[in-house]
Amino acid sequence: MAVAELLIERGLVTEEQLKAAEAARNGAEERVDEVLVRTGVVSERDVLLALSEQLRMPLLELSPTDIDPKLLSLVPSQLVHKHNLVPVARRGKVLQIATSNPHNIYALDEVAASCTDCRVEPVLATQADINKVIKAHYGVGGDVLDRMITETDDLEIDAAEVDSSDLDVQMAQEATVIKLVNEILVEAIAQRASDIHFEPFETDFIVRYRVDGVLHSANVPPEIRRFQNAVISRLKILSGMNIAEKRLPQDGGFKIKTHGREIDLRVSVIPMAFGEGVVLRILDRTAIALDLPQLGMEGETLEIFSDLIRRPHGIILVTGPTGSGKTTTLYASLGSIVDGEKKILTIEDPIEYYLEGVNQVQTLSRVGLDFARAMRAFLRHDPDVILVGEIRDRETAETAINASLTGHLVFSTLHTNDSISAATRLINMGVEPFLVSSSVEAVLAQRLARKICKNCKEEYVPESPETLPAEFGYRKGEKLWRGAGCRECLNTGYAGRRALYELLVMTDELREMIVNRRSAAEMLSVARKGGLKLLSEDGWGAVRQGVTTPEEVLRVTKV
Repeated sequence: MAVAELLIERGLVTEEQLKAAEAARNGAEERVDEVLVRTGVVSERDVLLALSEQLRMPLLELSPTDIDPKLLSLVPSQLVHKHNLVPVARRGKVLQIATSNPHNIYALDEVAASCTDCRVEPVLATQADINKVIKAHYGVGGDVLDRMITETDDLEIDAAEVDSSDLDVQMAQEATVIKLVNEILVEAIAQRASDIHFEPFETDFIVRYRVDGVLHSANVPPEIRRFQNAVISRLKILSGMNIAEKRLPQDGGFKIKTHGREIDLRVSVIPMAFGEGVVLRILDRTAIALDLPQLGMEGETLEIFSDLIRRPHGIILVTGPTGSGKTTTLYASLGSIVDGEKKILTIEDPIEYYLEGVNQVQTLSRVGLDFARAMRAFLRHDPDVILVGEIRDRETAETAINASLTGHLVFSTLHTNDSISAATRLINMGVEPFLVSSSVEAVLAQRLARKICKNCKEEYVPESPETLPAEFGYRKGEKLWRGAGCRECLNTGYAGRRALYELLVMTDELREMIVNRRSAAEMLSVARKGGLKLLSEDGWGAVRQGVTTPEEVLRVTKV
């Protein structure tokens, strides 16, 4: 019985879908089941289950940790990359080869010819599982590097006669380099990375991904060191930078499309001791959660903050270090109040995401368009709500305060470790205390804590409760949660992040203390008596809900 008939028998495909697939074949070589997978009618796993029954081949669930690295030496890497198959087990003289295409007899014959003392036995596995094994053991772009090494082994260059910048441009535009860079970008996006770091050292060239706020080494082959200049030149070409300039920092960016998503990449290049270091910030507009509860705001904090962002005037500040999600919280705030009755203007550096119904402006330093200048122009544009990307100096702070005092609601960010320090920071910038006191309505401090992976989440009772901070208030025998580690979360036990919040609402007593230049410690004591919930306390609540772990809360809230 043909695979297509098995799929019909199992109720996965209709006769009409089968006929449509036959008509949609790209040439005689493409099988009908391949068309069904390509068009999304059935999954690859559904087809492999049918093939498993038809060919009496086992279908395996592959994980990179299941493969003995010694097995990999039995099959040349060129064949692994060429035919997308991997050796998975050996029993005596029988070598099991996992493939997603058992019809490719030529590939299996090539493997058999390369391993003369083995008899090849094919087993089935999904292409996704095979790709994960290949990337884990051979590295991202391993096949590309193999080909590049072969092509350049016989190449000799006299450095005294060759313009290195011309050579870099030529190599960067080679199809192999383009494919290598593309594979690194796609892999980073697949792993939910927010940044990609290319770091040159004396004897190494390291690629790292920042996932959920933590850097992880990307699994790229060490041979990438030989093509360091070509990779960096490729990124500079994409970003519209000067290839020849290797002495000064440069900034740029570009866009890519993958799986129907448009993704922006901001690129920074800095000259270092052993070459140029590159960092790419990945901005995936489809991945942003523009909803405060989705970000982690809940309960009384959500109720109070939702009321604050609907006030007619005043300043609302969001504070925290770089990468703590301040901009995302501001976007979510604007998204919840945007309607046909409000004029909302933003000045940002850069515009990270576009919001429907919001007029957004990008700073442009080369023509003098900075935050303060844009704010002054905004006041002549009849806005109701203004967002200033960041208050960096006295001029911007005073302009924002004047806007709030003339009947506008102003949102902005500030770099402070907690909410209570915001007033002190503005005063230290040179803003008069009475202006701070009369304009600031609330300060929201935040951090991003990694969430426990849902796939490997497990309950446990701490063996050493005394290691937990006293403020957590651990009760003997109380169960907590953690991630055991799995392939979905890269064995970290965490997947995704949520925000922890500390909301300080200004009271008459606090305003008076600001005017009198009282210290942050004194103000904190008063705010705590008024019910201020600290970042760590919000974190302990998330721990008890099974969202995150005590270790993660301590990591992100320690000052």
